[in-house]
Amino acid sequence: MSAAGALRIGRAEPGPNRRIGRLFMVGSACFALASIPGAADVSTEVVGFVYFIGSIFFTAAAAEQLRTTDRNDRPDLVASAVQLAGTILFNLDTYNALDDRLSNREFDLMVWVPDALGSICFLIASAIAAYAVRHADRHARRIGRLNLVGSVAFGISAIAAVVIPGSGVALNDAAATSWTLVGALCFLVAAYLLVPREPNAARNANRARPSA
Repeated sequence: MSAAGALRIGRAEPGPNRRIGRLFMVGSACFALASIPGAADVSTEVVGFVYFIGSIFFTAAAAEQLRTTDRNDRPDLVASAVQLAGTILFNLDTYNALDDRLSNREFDLMVWVPDALGSICFLIASAIAAYAVRHADRHARRIGRLNLVGSVAFGISAIAAVVIPGSGVALNDAAATSWTLVGALCFLVAAYLLVPREPNAARNANRARPSA
Protein backbone atom coordinates (compact mmCIF):
# COMPACT_ATOMS: atom_id res chain seq x y z
CA MET A 1 0.00 0.00 0.00
CA SER A 2 1.32 3.45 -0.82
CA ALA A 3 1.47 6.36 1.59
CA ALA A 4 -1.53 8.10 0.10
CA GLY A 5 -3.57 4.91 0.17
CA ALA A 6 -2.77 4.30 3.82
CA LEU A 7 -3.68 7.86 4.74
CA ARG A 8 -6.94 7.73 2.83
CA ILE A 9 -8.24 4.77 4.85
CA GLY A 10 -6.82 6.17 8.07
CA ARG A 11 -4.35 3.36 8.67
CA ALA A 12 -0.66 4.06 8.17
CA GLU A 13 1.57 1.06 7.60
CA PRO A 14 4.83 1.77 9.46
CA GLY A 15 7.11 0.03 6.95
CA PRO A 16 6.27 1.74 3.63
CA ASN A 17 5.23 5.05 5.17
CA ARG A 18 8.37 5.28 7.26
CA ARG A 19 10.63 4.57 4.29
CA ILE A 20 8.74 6.89 1.93
CA GLY A 21 8.58 9.70 4.47
CA ARG A 22 12.26 9.54 5.35
CA LEU A 23 13.36 9.45 1.71
CA PHE A 24 11.17 12.46 0.92
CA MET A 25 12.53 14.25 4.00
CA VAL A 26 16.13 13.88 2.82
CA GLY A 27 15.24 15.00 -0.72
CA SER A 28 13.27 17.99 0.56
CA ALA A 29 16.06 18.95 2.97
CA CYS A 30 18.57 18.93 0.09
CA PHE A 31 16.36 21.21 -2.01
CA ALA A 32 15.78 23.51 0.95
CA LEU A 33 19.49 23.79 1.75
CA ALA A 34 20.38 24.48 -1.87
CA SER A 35 17.69 27.18 -2.04
CA ILE A 36 18.81 29.16 1.01
CA PRO A 37 19.43 32.78 -0.06
CA GLY A 38 23.10 33.32 -0.81
CA ALA A 39 23.96 29.63 -1.15
CA ALA A 40 24.76 29.96 -4.86
CA ASP A 41 27.12 32.85 -4.06
CA VAL A 42 29.29 30.43 -2.09
CA SER A 43 29.47 27.71 -4.76
CA THR A 44 27.11 27.17 -7.67
CA GLU A 45 28.71 23.76 -8.28
CA VAL A 46 27.98 22.55 -4.74
CA VAL A 47 24.43 23.93 -4.88
CA GLY A 48 23.80 22.18 -8.18
CA PHE A 49 25.15 18.91 -6.80
CA VAL A 50 22.94 19.16 -3.69
CA TYR A 51 19.88 19.70 -5.90
CA PHE A 52 20.82 16.62 -7.92
CA ILE A 53 21.29 14.45 -4.81
CA GLY A 54 17.93 15.68 -3.50
CA SER A 55 16.25 14.70 -6.76
CA ILE A 56 17.67 11.16 -6.41
CA PHE A 57 16.07 10.81 -2.98
CA PHE A 58 12.79 12.13 -4.41
CA THR A 59 12.90 9.45 -7.09
CA ALA A 60 13.71 6.72 -4.57
CA ALA A 61 10.74 7.80 -2.43
CA ALA A 62 8.39 8.00 -5.41
CA ALA A 63 9.52 4.59 -6.68
CA GLU A 64 8.86 3.06 -3.26
CA GLN A 65 5.46 4.71 -3.16
CA LEU A 66 4.54 3.30 -6.57
CA ARG A 67 5.92 -0.13 -5.67
CA THR A 68 3.73 -0.36 -2.58
CA THR A 69 0.57 1.00 -4.21
CA ASP A 70 -2.46 -1.28 -4.40
CA ARG A 71 -2.97 -1.95 -8.11
CA ASN A 72 -6.74 -1.80 -7.59
CA ASP A 73 -6.52 1.72 -6.16
CA ARG A 74 -6.63 3.64 -9.45
CA PRO A 75 -6.41 7.25 -8.14
CA ASP A 76 -3.47 6.37 -5.92
CA LEU A 77 -1.80 4.39 -8.70
CA VAL A 78 -2.12 7.27 -11.16
CA ALA A 79 -0.88 9.83 -8.60
CA SER A 80 2.11 7.66 -7.70
CA ALA A 81 3.04 7.02 -11.35
CA VAL A 82 2.75 10.69 -12.29
CA GLN A 83 4.79 11.68 -9.24
CA LEU A 84 7.54 9.21 -10.19
CA ALA A 85 7.62 10.66 -13.71
CA GLY A 86 8.01 14.12 -12.18
CA THR A 87 10.94 13.06 -10.00
CA ILE A 88 12.71 11.51 -13.01
CA LEU A 89 12.29 14.78 -14.88
CA PHE A 90 13.84 16.56 -11.88
CA ASN A 91 16.74 14.08 -12.10
CA LEU A 92 17.27 15.14 -15.70
CA ASP A 93 17.04 18.88 -15.11
CA THR A 94 19.28 18.92 -12.02
CA TYR A 95 21.86 16.67 -13.70
CA ASN A 96 21.91 18.73 -16.89
CA ALA A 97 22.19 21.93 -14.85
CA LEU A 98 25.59 20.74 -13.63
CA ASP A 99 26.97 21.30 -17.14
CA ASP A 100 28.11 24.92 -17.34
CA ARG A 101 28.91 24.58 -21.06
CA LEU A 102 25.26 24.63 -22.15
CA SER A 103 24.15 27.37 -24.53
CA ASN A 104 21.02 29.35 -23.72
CA ARG A 105 18.96 27.19 -26.10
CA GLU A 106 20.42 23.97 -24.69
CA PHE A 107 19.72 25.19 -21.15
CA ASP A 108 16.08 25.82 -22.05
CA LEU A 109 15.64 22.38 -23.60
CA MET A 110 17.68 20.31 -21.16
CA VAL A 111 17.12 22.12 -17.87
CA TRP A 112 14.07 24.37 -17.91
CA VAL A 113 11.76 22.09 -19.92
CA PRO A 114 12.26 19.04 -17.63
CA ASP A 115 11.92 21.33 -14.61
CA ALA A 116 8.62 22.74 -15.88
CA LEU A 117 7.24 19.31 -16.84
CA GLY A 118 8.35 17.84 -13.51
CA SER A 119 6.58 20.64 -11.65
CA ILE A 120 3.41 19.97 -13.65
CA CYS A 121 3.63 16.27 -12.75
CA PHE A 122 4.04 17.12 -9.06
CA LEU A 123 1.05 19.44 -9.21
CA ILE A 124 -1.15 16.80 -10.86
CA ALA A 125 -0.07 14.07 -8.44
CA SER A 126 -0.55 16.31 -5.39
CA ALA A 127 -3.98 17.43 -6.58
CA ILE A 128 -5.12 13.82 -7.04
CA ALA A 129 -3.76 12.83 -3.62
CA ALA A 130 -5.31 15.86 -1.89
CA TYR A 131 -8.68 15.07 -3.47
CA ALA A 132 -8.37 11.41 -2.48
CA VAL A 133 -7.89 12.24 1.21
CA ARG A 134 -10.56 14.97 1.35
CA HIS A 135 -12.75 12.79 3.61
CA ALA A 136 -9.87 11.39 5.69
CA ASP A 137 -8.84 12.62 9.13
CA ARG A 138 -7.29 16.03 9.78
CA HIS A 139 -3.76 14.62 9.81
CA ALA A 140 -4.12 13.15 6.32
CA ARG A 141 -5.76 16.30 4.95
CA ARG A 142 -2.95 18.43 6.38
CA ILE A 143 -0.34 16.31 4.60
CA GLY A 144 -2.33 16.48 1.37
CA ARG A 145 -2.61 20.28 1.57
CA LEU A 146 1.09 20.73 2.37
CA ASN A 147 2.09 18.63 -0.62
CA LEU A 148 -0.29 20.57 -2.85
CA VAL A 149 1.04 23.94 -1.65
CA GLY A 150 4.59 22.67 -2.17
CA SER A 151 3.77 21.63 -5.72
CA VAL A 152 2.23 25.03 -6.47
CA ALA A 153 5.39 26.69 -5.10
CA PHE A 154 7.57 24.50 -7.36
CA GLY A 155 5.36 25.50 -10.30
CA ILE A 156 5.79 29.21 -9.55
CA SER A 157 9.53 28.63 -9.26
CA ALA A 158 9.59 27.02 -12.71
CA ILE A 159 7.73 30.00 -14.20
CA ALA A 160 10.17 32.45 -12.58
CA ALA A 161 13.12 30.44 -13.91
CA VAL A 162 12.10 30.68 -17.57
CA VAL A 163 14.84 32.25 -19.66
CA ILE A 164 13.82 35.43 -21.50
CA PRO A 165 14.37 34.84 -25.24
CA GLY A 166 17.45 36.59 -26.59
CA SER A 167 18.71 37.67 -23.19
CA GLY A 168 20.00 34.47 -21.61
CA VAL A 169 18.65 35.75 -18.28
CA ALA A 170 15.97 34.10 -16.16
CA LEU A 171 12.71 35.96 -15.60
CA ASN A 172 13.39 36.25 -11.85
CA ASP A 173 16.21 34.21 -10.33
CA ALA A 174 15.49 35.34 -6.78
CA ALA A 175 11.81 34.37 -7.03
CA ALA A 176 12.71 31.00 -8.56
CA THR A 177 15.03 30.20 -5.65
CA SER A 178 12.65 31.55 -2.99
CA TRP A 179 9.66 29.57 -4.25
CA THR A 180 11.79 26.43 -4.48
CA LEU A 181 12.66 26.95 -0.82
CA VAL A 182 8.98 27.37 0.09
CA GLY A 183 8.03 24.23 -1.80
CA ALA A 184 10.88 22.19 -0.30
CA LEU A 185 9.91 23.23 3.24
CA CYS A 186 6.28 22.25 2.60
CA PHE A 187 7.40 18.84 1.31
CA LEU A 188 9.76 18.46 4.28
CA VAL A 189 7.02 19.08 6.85
CA ALA A 190 4.56 16.83 4.97
CA ALA A 191 7.14 14.03 4.82
CA TYR A 192 7.86 14.42 8.54
CA LEU A 193 4.15 14.13 9.32
CA LEU A 194 3.91 11.06 7.10
CA VAL A 195 6.38 9.03 9.17
CA PRO A 196 4.36 7.01 11.73
CA ARG A 197 5.17 7.76 15.36
CA GLU A 198 5.10 5.23 18.17
CA PRO A 199 2.58 6.00 20.92
CA ASN A 200 4.31 7.43 23.99
CA ALA A 201 3.47 4.37 26.10
CA ALA A 202 4.90 1.97 23.54
CA ARG A 203 7.99 4.12 23.02
CA ASN A 204 8.68 4.30 26.76
CA ALA A 205 8.20 0.56 27.08
CA ASN A 206 10.69 -0.08 24.29
CA ARG A 207 13.24 2.22 25.91
CA ALA A 208 12.79 0.49 29.26
CA ARG A 209 13.15 -3.00 27.74
CA PRO A 210 16.58 -4.46 28.58
CA SER A 211 18.85 -5.19 25.65
CA ALA A 212 19.89 -8.72 24.87
